[in-house]
Amino acid sequence: MNMTLKDKNFEVYLSRSEVKKRIHQLGEQITRDFQNKEVVVLGVLNGSFVFMADLCREINLPLICTFIKLSSYDGTMTTGQVRSILGLDSDLKGKNVIIVEDIVDTGISIEYLLKTISDHHPESIAIATLLFKPEAFRFKYAIDYVGFEIPNKFVVGYGLDYDGLGRNLPDIYQLSTPLINSIKNV
Repeated sequence: MNMTLKDKNFEVYLSRSEVKKRIHQLGEQITRDFQNKEVVVLGVLNGSFVFMADLCREINLPLICTFIKLSSYDGTMTTGQVRSILGLDSDLKGKNVIIVEDIVDTGISIEYLLKTISDHHPESIAIATLLFKPEAFRFKYAIDYVGFEIPNKFVVGYGLDYDGLGRNLPDIYQLSTPLINSIKNV
């Protein structure tokens, strides 16, 4: 199924059932890895809110939910600069922190967060992301929990947006390749 947001066409890339199944698996893995520990789940707004809500329901541990808001995008492109719009409001000292992102592409936002959170002296920091673009990733740190590795294409839905639109879509859509670009002259 295709759809249009503003001036862009998108096609389904991951169905809601694929996403739901993978989040269940991630929740089970996190539950095993942090057995008998309390975790602080730190969602990066705005994009992570849908993924974080579903992931938290799949984690069978005592947990605290909190959020931080960062910005590094303008339209479909990253600016390369991270701005903190809403800061941390929880004490992270000695806590097991799981950063929850909707998508990790260049890694600039996570790099910024890792430095910021480390200043609060947590017991541990893990990263969970629904989507990971290894082709775009610029850093060496590990992404602990990855829902799906995807190509370096623009995606929307399930919390991800295009200029504020599409976050409410239950499936994940990728930017369509224009038909004219996919036909080769013979």
